[in-house]
Amino acid sequence: MQPIPHATSVQLSNAAHGAIAHAFYGCQGGVSSGDYESLNAGPGSDDATEAVAENRRRIAADIGADGPQALISLYQVHSAKAVTLASPPASRPEADAMVTTVPGLALCILTADCVPILFADPSAGVIGAAHAGWRGAIDGVLEGCIAEMERAGAHVGDIVAAIGPAIQQPSYEVGPEFRHRFLSQAAENDSFFQSGEGDRSHFDLPGYVARRLLWSCGITAIDTLADDTCALETMYFSNRRRNKQGKADYGRNASVIMIRP
Repeated sequence: MQPIPHATSVQLSNAAHGAIAHAFYGCQGGVSSGDYESLNAGPGSDDATEAVAENRRRIAADIGADGPQALISLYQVHSAKAVTLASPPASRPEADAMVTTVPGLALCILTADCVPILFADPSAGVIGAAHAGWRGAIDGVLEGCIAEMERAGAHVGDIVAAIGPAIQQPSYEVGPEFRHRFLSQAAENDSFFQSGEGDRSHFDLPGYVARRLLWSCGITAIDTLADDTCALETMYFSNRRRNKQGKADYGRNASVIMIRP
């Protein structure tokens, strides 16, 4: 089997001095077919169960996890909830961020336009991963993940973060009610919007996430992989692109971080 194509964040890798493995996986290197071609990592999709299981097995092997059961995903609900995990759970926890101190457990965030964020405090041996759609981001999922990492022994000043592939501003068209919600939170959020046609705007979700990590969370070491999941059709799954094309369902990209065993 050929290695699965994936991208890594240089800053997070360097800061971790080899103790942390992480990667951002797109749609290449799996066995799924049709709308899920080919590395669909989402058990919540309507893809064949055995295909998703094989895709996740490949991701687990690529990252070096302690078996496919150690590749842990959440039942993501666009919340601010974070959980700490010490072993593979019997079922997917309902949350949008997770933390662990256990080597060999691979935290796997699933996205198809939302922002995946991977965190590490290599000195304390604590890692985290968060799923930030616009609702989770504005409601505090980033802060929730950092607070959970601190409870596990991390120090904010030592945490590094990597923002993975997500929908980028040119592809993210929103209406006036969306913009109003962000301006109601803070007037300076206007800087994340560019005017579009009519009353439409284009929102910079990864930029908003990065600013919130810096201002609200105190994270200064932030690396961003600015791939547009919606525009890069041969590289990533995208829910917005699926809607534009009128397809019934979509695959999920995997963003994974693990303390090496």
